[in-house]
Order: sequence, then structure tokens, then C-alpha cells
Amino acid sequence: MFVLIAGGGPTGAQLAALLVAQHHEVRLVEQHRPVLAHIHRELPTEVIYEGSVTDPQVLEQAGIRQAQVLVACTPNDAENLVLCFLARTLYGVRRTIARVNSPHTAWLFDEKFHVDVALNETVILAHLIEEQMSMGDMMTLLKLRRGEFSLVEVRVAEGARVIGAAIKDLALPEQCVITAVIRQGAMVVPRGATVFEVGDEVLAVTDHQGAEQLAALFTPNV
Repeated sequence: MFVLIAGGGPTGAQLAALLVAQHHEVRLVEQHRPVLAHIHRELPTEVIYEGSVTDPQVLEQAGIRQAQVLVACTPNDAENLVLCFLARTLYGVRRTIARVNSPHTAWLFDEKFHVDVALNETVILAHLIEEQMSMGDMMTLLKLRRGEFSLVEVRVAEGARVIGAAIKDLALPEQCVITAVIRQGAMVVPRGATVFEVGDEVLAVTDHQGAEQLAALFTPNV
């Protein structure tokens, strides 16, 4: 996959390093000399392009016409919006991801500026804290469909309501599917007759309502 990253701050530099390690084709555009001096110590020289992130000539030199994904993660929201708009309308980039720096401008990061995914760190952190407070020992492993669904993991604790119960008897909502049970280091493919035991690690794909019901089922009786 060819990913073009605009902005070489900590987020952009770490993302580039991760993608390079995974053998993706990566280009990173940055214009500030102190930032460039730092990322030249962290990334291969051929990955880095010096210049304004909104300069079409610089973007074309970095290969934006061939990029499959644009990640706009500069500290300037206006630049991130312009980048997404140019990437889609001028260069036909199929996927755009933009960092939201200010909560006051978050409402702009939508289809009007061709932002496919808006990463609002404040909102993400708030949601994570809310989830951890409301879901007990349940852990969110992955967000799907822009957060509409989640892959969650929960361990069956001593005294939990589900101990001895079969999956078919749980009356789970339609948007909640048990996908795997890890028992004593081995994976158990869940069936309707599968009965939960203490220590089982349960993986499920669910929406928010289903996650709340799962959390209640796996909470020990008091």
C-alpha cells in the first residue's frame, strides 16, 4: 500500500516508521527544519520530502497521484482540510484520513472536504475513558465501521452470570456475535451449545448496546 503522510510531527513520524517496518510504500512531507532534522534520524532519507504540505508541486514530487491513502496530520486544521480536499478532487486519492487538532473545527471534517476518517484525539480519549468506566473488565480491541461496531474481549470471572450458560440461552441482541472463546490457551469455536467456564477469554463483535449487555452478563453476581 502506498501512503502519503503530510506532517512530520510525532504522530506522522511514528506512523511512517510503523508503515515502513510493515513494508508499505511511504512518503512523508514536512517543511519545518527542526522537525526535518529529527525525522531524518528516524526514517530513511528516501521517505522524506521537504516542502509545504499544500504545495501541489511538492505533493506531486512525493507521488500523490499514485498514493492510495493520504494521512493529513499537521498541527493546522485548515491545512489538513485543504489536503483532503485536494487529494480527492485533484489527484483522485481513494482514502483520506485527517487529524483534528481543535474541537471547535471538528464539525468541518466530513464529506464536504472529502475527509473519510477524522481522528479527533480529544473525542477518542473521552470515549475510551467512558467505555472503560462503563464496561468493567471488557476491553475494546478494534473499532469497525467508524466506531459503529467494536471487537471486544472479556474474561469470564469467578461468579459471573454466564458461568454454566450456553451461548444459545444468552438472548444476545441481533448486533452481537460471539466470535471466539480462548480456553486454557486453545481456541474453542463457539456454537450454540458452547457453555462458558471460569477463565474463558471471549471475543465478540458488537455494537454499543450489545457491549453493554455483554458487560452485564460477564459481571460477577454480588
